[in-house]
Amino acid sequence: MKMKALTKFLPFALMLAFLATGCMQQTDSTATAPAPKAAEQADPNVYKGKIEGKSNKAKTVSITVGKGATAKTVMLRFDDDTRGTEYAKKGEAAIIKFEQRGEEKFATVIEPKLAKLPEGVSEIEAEELYKMVSDHVPMLLADARPELRYNQGHLPSAVSIPVPLLKEKKAKVLPKDKDKLIVFYCGGYT
Repeated sequence: MKMKALTKFLPFALMLAFLATGCMQQTDSTATAPAPKAAEQADPNVYKGKIEGKSNKAKTVSITVGKGATAKTVMLRFDDDTRGTEYAKKGEAAIIKFEQRGEEKFATVIEPKLAKLPEGVSEIEAEELYKMVSDHVPMLLADARPELRYNQGHLPSAVSIPVPLLKEKKAKVLPKDKDKLIVFYCGGYT
């Protein structure tokens, strides 16, 4: 009985997880603004948000922190001692730990910001999904990337359900059979 209730909850939990955290289309926001107030951050030396850009020549990375009208784009410098610069990719969610050096903020560690899955929703590894697809396990395999990326290539049997469409249509894009397994994937950390 518990499993049946969990299975009915799973599609909606997955949908909520993607709506809240992952696989968003990139937007072009290049304006820089002052850093958000310390009250907006749990740790005043940590920024969490979306990477807006990175310049290896200037050794800078910009990240948008906050939401809605309070969102600000902050630019930080990095150097050869900065760990995780490979995670500073435009459009990706990241966590940047920094230190103040004179007038400038220097990134010390850049990490991918991974989504926290709601209770009852589980993550599977690529090998497990490969086996499920190979074994023809009945499921809806949904590619949550933008349609352009889906058209460039996708997993066999996957259907395109980009996050903006999921936000707009909600449960209408999901199977009517609420007991059906749904697996979402995208092109980055979620």
